[in-house]
Amino acid sequence: MSKFRLAHLGLVMAALGFTAAAPVVGLAPAYAAETLRPEIGKPLQEAQQLMKSGKNKEALAKLRQLDSVSGKSANETYLIERTRAGAASQAGDYDAAAKSFEYLIGSGKLSASEKAQMSKGLIGIYMRSGDLNKANAAIQAQLKDRDDPELRAYLLQNYYKQGNTAALETELRNAEKAGRMTEDQLGMLANVQLKKNDKAGYVNTIEKLAANYPKAQYWTDLLNRVQSKPGFASRLTIDVWRLRLANNLMKKPSEYMEMAQLVLQARAPAEAIKVIDKGYKAGALGTGPDAARHQRLKDLAEKNLAEQNKTLATEEAQARKDGDNDGLATLGYALVQSGQTDKGLKMLEEASKAKNLKYPEDVKLRLGEAYAVAGKKQQAINTLKTVGGKDGTADLARYFIMAINKPAA
Repeated sequence: MSKFRLAHLGLVMAALGFTAAAPVVGLAPAYAAETLRPEIGKPLQEAQQLMKSGKNKEALAKLRQLDSVSGKSANETYLIERTRAGAASQAGDYDAAAKSFEYLIGSGKLSASEKAQMSKGLIGIYMRSGDLNKANAAIQAQLKDRDDPELRAYLLQNYYKQGNTAALETELRNAEKAGRMTEDQLGMLANVQLKKNDKAGYVNTIEKLAANYPKAQYWTDLLNRVQSKPGFASRLTIDVWRLRLANNLMKKPSEYMEMAQLVLQARAPAEAIKVIDKGYKAGALGTGPDAARHQRLKDLAEKNLAEQNKTLATEEAQARKDGDNDGLATLGYALVQSGQTDKGLKMLEEASKAKNLKYPEDVKLRLGEAYAVAGKKQQAINTLKTVGGKDGTADLARYFIMAINKPAA
């Protein structure tokens, strides 16, 4: 979970003149025009000089001398507290800074824009001092007047730090309904769901993270969880590998080898060659003590492809004679992978309409995958949207759509 930056305090101080180099009398020209009594004006100017030298603690000590001066005018008090707010903030004395900010906000001497800026600065002070309850109350008060995404993000951060999962989840749900969920907020929601053991909600949130922020960690988590779902069909493991490859999750030699072997068993040797070639290109295959084994697998894939090309017509004829539409679909997918796109897609489309399929949703899933391989993006998405099933096919179809729509890196 990334941390929010508490930038407001410095920005507000700079905007209102709370910097070491700013003249005190220049902070509020409308009020500085009044004549200050020497017992006020001199220590105030001395405090200013100390601030300019970076001696903010000494400036605070100088300002405390003014607390015992009686009969201060509203203007004198205002200038003292405004100066104290800057010195205390820069010195890290957040209790003193908060009191000065609170006074200034309620003084009636600030313009609307100054008041809004200083209110935001006060929130930053509360947060830095660890008084998150006060910070939350101040944030909520401002959010009633206007929505501020940055303040709302601070509120979420505070709830998260406090372990207030009920309030955090409510805010996150509101953000979700409004369609304004950031990556950090989705991550918070996922953590809340994990703590509640809300597995379905967690997977739903990880899906959103993978779809909108396609990082390896989200895709890895998502694919691991879909395979661990009750009722997931092991025959779909090959499709999980295809998603791993599509999302650049494969790094180890054993991963490329396992996928290539599964693809060969599925009678798609051209796809196996592609997988092996990617492994070589990535530097995962062709090196180390198993380099000869890698080469043997590649030779086997190439041999199988040559044999498939020789027996293609015979296999198709036999499948049609036997009414084996599952076999026709398998052959069609293999042809698309080998570059015989039109012929392969035609076989798959024909097979997907058959009534005697053993796994009809699998065939629709593979047809969608084949359209994607062929570069027919919209047809792939439209087909994948029709995939149902409770054994993992519908989940994987949804993930393939996410992979197809994945933002460019």
